[in-house]
Amino acid sequence: MMGKQGKKQGKLFYAHINIEKRVPRDHILRKVDGVIDFDFVYQEVADTYGANGNVSVPPPVILKMLFLLIFYNVRSERELMETIPLRLDWLWFLGYDLDDEIPHHSVLSKAKRRWGSGVFQTFFERIVGHCVDAGLVSGDKLFVDSSLVDADASNKSVIDRQSLARHLKKGWRILESRLDKEGGSSDDDDDTDIPKGGVANRRYVSTTDPDASVVRRGKGGPKLRYQTHRGVDARHEVITATEVTPGEANEAHRMGALIEGHHRNTGRDVRVVVADNKYGTVENYLWCAERGIRAHIRSLEETHRGSGRQEGIFPKEAFTYDAVTDTFTCPAGQTLRKRSWYKERNHFEYAPVRGVCGGCHLREQCTRSEMRRTVKRHIRQDELDKMREQSESRRAKEDLMIRRHLMERTFARAVRYGFDRARWRRLWRVEIQEYLTAAIQNIQILVQFGGDMTGGQVSTVITLFDRGEKGLIQACFSVYLFFMTIVSQKKRIYSFYPTIV
Repeated sequence: MMGKQGKKQGKLFYAHINIEKRVPRDHILRKVDGVIDFDFVYQEVADTYGANGNVSVPPPVILKMLFLLIFYNVRSERELMETIPLRLDWLWFLGYDLDDEIPHHSVLSKAKRRWGSGVFQTFFERIVGHCVDAGLVSGDKLFVDSSLVDADASNKSVIDRQSLARHLKKGWRILESRLDKEGGSSDDDDDTDIPKGGVANRRYVSTTDPDASVVRRGKGGPKLRYQTHRGVDARHEVITATEVTPGEANEAHRMGALIEGHHRNTGRDVRVVVADNKYGTVENYLWCAERGIRAHIRSLEETHRGSGRQEGIFPKEAFTYDAVTDTFTCPAGQTLRKRSWYKERNHFEYAPVRGVCGGCHLREQCTRSEMRRTVKRHIRQDELDKMREQSESRRAKEDLMIRRHLMERTFARAVRYGFDRARWRRLWRVEIQEYLTAAIQNIQILVQFGGDMTGGQVSTVITLFDRGEKGLIQACFSVYLFFMTIVSQKKRIYSFYPTIV
């Protein structure tokens, strides 16, 4: 017999509704709630609230709401508040009942301004600490890279400082005062005063988001962007350090800060750092040498060698250095002696006697200069040679191959949380977004691997691999990583990629 649905009539009372029973035991939010304590935020923000006045929304609830905003990639805070009453799992996670009043969306904006980015940095660091306690972090090998993030501002908002100052003096003063007022709104907004170094960014500024930089990279025109820098541990790809800067920042200059952040957050010393050639600067090599860190980083100088004006000419290695006489000998047998000292770059310049290069039969293969060929030698060249030799070792090449996929994965997984575009404006707000995103990625790893001992097994294999015991171990380890990548991707797709229903 076919049943027919009667007319819907709302009930006044629901006596047998229990949200606790409506949320499945294996729900991802149950797992998160089981391993993360959000109540720490009470102590962190206690000094930002007064003793009198209206009672605020509990800080842990606000933090959980922002967690849901990023975790489910909700488009806006307004939409988040509209969706909360429709989701029983969200209500359970926030500690609300069916008839509880949901706060206004402005509560989240006010909390971000009141708390600053420091609270969210603490949240991220606590998650890293949980991963360390669970044995998911080895700490001795760190992969470093950066990625650009589109700012929440249009290129049409970019104005020319000089033209406005010249033609709209009164309006320019009003605009500057408004931007300065917005820039000083947060106690943690220390980085907003970082001077922009590029010529374009010194002259042009966005009236919508003055902290964003005009950056041109790859195909397409320039865009307003930020840059996110990350340090990722080798064992389970836990993000142990992260930092946000304007898009024009030189990523090579942030490597030391990431290594120090890794040490501060994990309590472990980095023995090997792995990065691409953009980090292979003289300063980074020497910084690692001073701290006893192996730099598995290709030299930036060597990757550019043979291009531009250096194309088709003898490289620096073709000149033989004699430490006793402190001279170089060129391929034609001529002697290059010390001529000049460059204090800014800490190197000496060596050159032959004037007129020697003019009649040399190897001139076309040696220099493009109209005068003579010169060779530079750093004051700490011996240390640089040792570090560059390490960067060309077989172990370094293996790490660089792993880095290519590992760092791509950490940024690709973040895209599902809206990583590729800033949700909010100003640098300190973009920092909040990155701390939440990185913390969520680490929580997924903690939930997935924190309850078993696979981390110790992987650590044993990595230790044997790093000792140089190749052959069968290397082959088995490669196969293991291949299958683990496939399995982890499937688990993340079906278990950790929530959608709004």
